[in-house]
Amino acid sequence: MLRLTITLLCLLFTAPAFAEEPVHALAMHGAPKYGADFAHLDYVNPEAPKGGRMRLSAPETFDSLNQFITKGVSADGLSLIYDTLMEKSLDEPFTMYGLLAESIETPEDRSWVIFNLRPEAKWHDGQPITAEDVVWTFNTLVEKGRPAYRAYYHNVKSVEALDERKVKFTFDMGGNLELPLIVGELPVLPKHYWTDGTHNFEETSLEPPLGSGPYRIGKVDPGKEMSYERVADWWGKDLPIAKGRYNFDTVEYSYYRDQNISLEALFGDAYDFRQEYTAKLWATAYDAPAVKDGRIIKRLIENDLPQGMQGFVLNQRRPLFQDIAVRKALDLTFDFEWSNKQFAYDAYTRTRSYFANSEMEAKGVPEGRELEILEPFRGRIPDEAFTEEYNPAHTDGSGNNRANLRKAMKLLDDAGYVMGPDGVRVHKDTGARLEFEFLVASTNGAFERWFMPWKQSLEKIGIKGTIRIVDAAQYINRIMDFDYDMIVGSFGQSTSPGNEQREYWGSDRADTQGSRNYIGVKDPVVDELVDMIVSAPSREELVLRCRALDRVLQWGYYVVPNWHIAAWRVAYWDRFGQPAISPPYGMGVVDTWWSKEK
Repeated sequence: MLRLTITLLCLLFTAPAFAEEPVHALAMHGAPKYGADFAHLDYVNPEAPKGGRMRLSAPETFDSLNQFITKGVSADGLSLIYDTLMEKSLDEPFTMYGLLAESIETPEDRSWVIFNLRPEAKWHDGQPITAEDVVWTFNTLVEKGRPAYRAYYHNVKSVEALDERKVKFTFDMGGNLELPLIVGELPVLPKHYWTDGTHNFEETSLEPPLGSGPYRIGKVDPGKEMSYERVADWWGKDLPIAKGRYNFDTVEYSYYRDQNISLEALFGDAYDFRQEYTAKLWATAYDAPAVKDGRIIKRLIENDLPQGMQGFVLNQRRPLFQDIAVRKALDLTFDFEWSNKQFAYDAYTRTRSYFANSEMEAKGVPEGRELEILEPFRGRIPDEAFTEEYNPAHTDGSGNNRANLRKAMKLLDDAGYVMGPDGVRVHKDTGARLEFEFLVASTNGAFERWFMPWKQSLEKIGIKGTIRIVDAAQYINRIMDFDYDMIVGSFGQSTSPGNEQREYWGSDRADTQGSRNYIGVKDPVVDELVDMIVSAPSREELVLRCRALDRVLQWGYYVVPNWHIAAWRVAYWDRFGQPAISPPYGMGVVDTWWSKEK
């Protein structure tokens, strides 16, 4: 009897902690907005009619329907054909609701997660979606997919099918509240399709792949047109997370290499909806008759999305940009205020933070808990991070930037760069020349306007900059290989930053082909701060840790910051219905609007 008692006690104290009861949703922090019995999302019209079409434009071209690998240029809209384990709502910072997963189990420390798949979930060929599909998808994306998957799912130790509809992900740490949610974002692929001996996951293809989502691929005209057809009997159409969504019978994309031609195509009714990214076009080019008489609606829609950082990226893999004096000089010579007036009609706000337009943006000087976070790194980061608020160089907008140019010249003089006979500075000891190439995709030709005046200012202080414009395919290949001196880089941020920060700044990503560490950051301090962000135990702590990281990146002068606008500039033909409530974290055009035409 004593032996039995001891055995039971041992089992009691060595058994793993029980998971909480299965739930319908998980929030990063706090509780989900929508309860288990919710009928539909607040920002949809549950009675929205089905039918009609939405025609969109896309830049440049495409030559592949495989969006998961680095090869080729994949078509826009491919996510419409796939389902994920869970789906994010657009009116909460970061909450995921079950899609393929009927319920989710996870312990309090979130050291693992179990997804219980819906029995009704099926592929477009009628076969059921199983736990084996999930396991195969995860392993394949990590081993053979884009490098971003390896970084994003860095903390997943194992994935296993417990039975036909139950799959478990085990993590290498506890306390990372984001891990179950980002695993829930996994797009699930059909194992039986990709392993049938006729399809190669690692190669580009224009054969429509098998999916399970609300749409399937329709017409494919390589490089020109692409369409998706609504799956009328989509297995998930009656789920609360899908009610009132995916209303168009077809979603079509037309490709344009020139954005001016694309805009004229909108006016000519070649497509329906356009998001405008060029301030000059927005200010001057929308005077077409269809806009004037109201057939095309032109709107500025404000949003609450973090803007992240867009900037002229200075590739740290190049010896030229490893000198912080050079990086600071480049910042001083860029006259944003004048350029904003000349090229953007003063539409933009200068970006000063890697978490711009969010509560994660570092302002003032660190104090309180944020100072505590930074203190252990004193001596390993610039002293200014403790004593000054970072701001990029500022001018009065008159075009007279002499004061900043003088500061830039002194920086270069002190760093040992002397003027060469051809007007280009060289380092007095190494002979290194201050010259670089600015690589631009042909779809981003508008940046040439911003670069040319900067180029002239650089020449005044002995720096030679040239611009090289290439087509989309060449640009992507060079980006994947980090074969550039300077590019325009964008580091988008979510409302709950986490594991993606490794992909942006992680030292191990700097030499990984195809990663998004475009800068080439290799800094142990940054790595430590990223790990702290990933393991933040609360929303408050997450915000403070992001601010600390922001300061370190700001004072690294890794980019010459660009600009942002906390709104969407859109124009569309007046033939669509929209829900009464607009979500703060997304437009939801394709999945919440509907056609008013019969």
